Amino acid sequence: MTTQLPVPLQWKLVIDAADPHTQADFWAAALHYTAEDNSALVERLLSIGALPGEATVEYHGRPAFRDLIAVRHPDDPYDPQTGTGLGRRLLFQRVPEPKTGKNRLHLDLHPGPERRAEEVARLRTLGARVLQEVKEPSGQWVVMADPEGNEFCVQ
Repeated sequence: MTTQLPVPLQWKLVIDAADPHTQADFWAAALHYTAEDNSALVERLLSIGALPGEATVEYHGRPAFRDLIAVRHPDDPYDPQTGTGLGRRLLFQRVPEPKTGKNRLHLDLHPGPERRAEEVARLRTLGARVLQEVKEPSGQWVVMADPEGNEFCVQ
């Protein structure tokens, strides 16, 4: 008798943001990801009256949703009809309230010990800041914050 393994679930990490498009630009550059191009979907929704114009913005010369945008791994598949990624994605959604405490979930970036300092310097030029440099018997890493203060680590 063969046991069929369950199909893994697709997922995306949703991150609250004051300015989703600025966050998308930072994280696309930080991860070498691609900002999703949902312009065909936005235009289609506008044309049938399903999306009001005030719910859109111009983003890199194309129409986009005002309150959300995702970045995806450039090698992962995406739906050409909507521009929506079908793999590793971060989705930034606008929220009215500011960040008030420590993240309960964060990203760890793994450039390796030989590239850590170079990567930290590159991320600083993109707008991140160093919060703490950790050296413990279990390892070394740098705790950083993105432009809106969300913590992440560089291992």
